[in-house]
Amino acid sequence: MTEPKDILLVTGMSGAGKSTVLRTLEDIGWEVVDNIPLLLLDRLLETALPAGSAGDSRPLALGIGARTRGFDAQRIVRRIKRLREEHGHDIGTLFLDCSSPELERRYSETRRRHPLALDRPAADGIARERDVLSPLRDWANRVVDTTTLSANELSQTIRSTFAGGGLGEPVVSVMSFGFSRGLPRNADLVFDMRFLRNPHWVPALRPGTGLDVPVADYIVADPAYADSIDTIERLLLMLLPRYRAEGKSYVTVAIGCTGGRHRSVHVADRIGRRLHDAGFSPTVTHRDLGTAPQDSLEDTPRGK
Repeated sequence: MTEPKDILLVTGMSGAGKSTVLRTLEDIGWEVVDNIPLLLLDRLLETALPAGSAGDSRPLALGIGARTRGFDAQRIVRRIKRLREEHGHDIGTLFLDCSSPELERRYSETRRRHPLALDRPAADGIARERDVLSPLRDWANRVVDTTTLSANELSQTIRSTFAGGGLGEPVVSVMSFGFSRGLPRNADLVFDMRFLRNPHWVPALRPGTGLDVPVADYIVADPAYADSIDTIERLLLMLLPRYRAEGKSYVTVAIGCTGGRHRSVHVADRIGRRLHDAGFSPTVTHRDLGTAPQDSLEDTPRGK
């Protein structure tokens, strides 16, 4: 590994939430290794990438604790200093703390044994571990006290702190479809465009699609178009950050009309561009764009 890498050592009191933190970091795109023997740490960081590899710019999180083989807090601090000096890695340390009474309560509720007190009360192991970890806590540049945090609150704290550089962004898909051919099975949000006038019933527009300018102009001219589509776009711009905060990895927005060739195609394409301009990276697909027009599938034309 010849390039400097962002590395985060995740450590702290057993029962304070290390597993939750590592799962969250992995969910937002970090490479995660838990409980790696310290003798292998240097080897991991110095291993060259395979020939022809494009590299891996993902930050690396290493979970260590009192149960890690060869654990020695003072030695770890010295090794962090050396890795910074010799390899140029940006190494941070996140220490998860928690009050002793709360840790005792958690062990009591889960009926787990403390790893440093397998044959004694959990309080003995907690006190011993706090003493063993004190050099790492003093060294850590980030300390999170999880005493009053639920697992979900801790996860959100980690996301807000470490999901930089596009990490943690949900994969956003915008899909057009035709109701006559069924709803998309993986849709999270569905918007029905059948309230807009249908270009299918204009002979000159029927062969076209929502990506063609004359068809788009016809749809945009509908009096209900501007306010309704703007409302949908503003709703999505409000919801997507909330989905991200809740840790949702995929969000599929489905835009439907009757046949899936005109109104839904145009609106999906417009919404995709609006989301892109707002800083998202949506993938826009048109499920039924290649299907043939068919009168029996379409809405009854207005006035008939």
